Amino acid sequence: MILKFTGKNMEITDALRDVTEKKLGKLDKYFQQNIEGNVTFSSEKNRKIIEVTINLPGTIIRAEEATEDMYASIDKSVDVLERQIRKHKTKLQKRLYNNETIRFENIVPLQSEDDIEKPKLVRRKKFGLKPMSSEEAILQMELLGHNFFVFMDGENEDVRVVYKRKDGNYGIIEPEI
Repeated sequence: MILKFTGKNMEITDALRDVTEKKLGKLDKYFQQNIEGNVTFSSEKNRKIIEVTINLPGTIIRAEEATEDMYASIDKSVDVLERQIRKHKTKLQKRLYNNETIRFENIVPLQSEDDIEKPKLVRRKKFGLKPMSSEEAILQMELLGHNFFVFMDGENEDVRVVYKRKDGNYGIIEPEI
């Protein structure tokens, strides 16, 4: 795996880089070719955050973990990535994907598919969009108690989605067509 390291509000030491490469190197057994990954370390107050993004053909696997110790965050993120790889494997097997992305012999199946209740679409909702600013959309989202809110941007009438992030801040998704 080819990793690119980035640090926000902190310097990446050689020891931190080596430990991360070693831990994420355990995931190499799942891939047939050199896969690119991005690792971002950041520090906010007492939280040490690691964000790992692995670009697989046709999908992206991502983990973000925050603890008081960066090494604990690394361990947690590797566990999350491994779980996502297993989940991705079962999806690919289901579609008979020719085993080109992941080496299936190295992955232990999660559960039998009969034991897992598959999620289904249970509700469809339509609503009118009225032009508003992003600040007004955030206020509407908070009033409704939702984690996201779809609205029409008042300036250019494009559809936007405002959402609440894990760190308590807000983000906006702007679709490109």
